[in-house]
Amino acid sequence: MKKLVVLAVFASLATLGLSLPSSAQSIPDVHGLNAFTPQTNYMSLPGFVRWQYFVENKTWISRAEATSLVKSQAENK
Repeated sequence: MKKLVVLAVFASLATLGLSLPSSAQSIPDVHGLNAFTPQTNYMSLPGFVRWQYFVENKTWISRAEATSLVKSQAENK
């Protein structure tokens, strides 16, 4: 009986793992975009990165992370 319960839990976890999205997460590219324009949905660049990241990955990043991503993309022009 105990083996059956362990097997059932393992099977359900394996099935759950298969249904999760892949861990590859894309970072929105803001090269060539200007803040507060129609292309950024009238948002700041960090705000646009946060929103776009959420749309693509269903998770929010912090404002500090988004600001850091925008700065690093500007440095890597």
